[in-house]
Amino acid sequence: MQRRFLVGVVGGATAVVALGGLGTYLLAGTESNTSLDEYSTVTVDGHKALSANIVATRTQSKYHPLPWVGEKVTGVTCPTGLKAVAGATLKCTGKDSDGKAVSIPVRVVKAGAKSVTWTFER
Repeated sequence: MQRRFLVGVVGGATAVVALGGLGTYLLAGTESNTSLDEYSTVTVDGHKALSANIVATRTQSKYHPLPWVGEKVTGVTCPTGLKAVAGATLKCTGKDSDGKAVSIPVRVVKAGAKSVTWTFER
């Protein structure tokens, strides 16, 4: 009887840890897929681009999604929109909890006529 209880406790604990790890993985992702529509699109150097405001807001919200993932940043801004061209890069900036500047590299992974998939580095 005690052996079954122990196996059940260990199995339950393993399941909780696995689900916690999966949840962290899903919530801590740095990749975003954003549609290019009349509200999110600007032009940068003649190219369709995701507006700087959209990139900054999404990056700030995903930079520190859980207490144990990433560092809290505030005031994230991007100098221009993110060109909807695969490989395009941009450096956004924010401030950490001590007020120090944080540089956040952003890169386009895939771009199409109607959406752009992009990621940032934590």
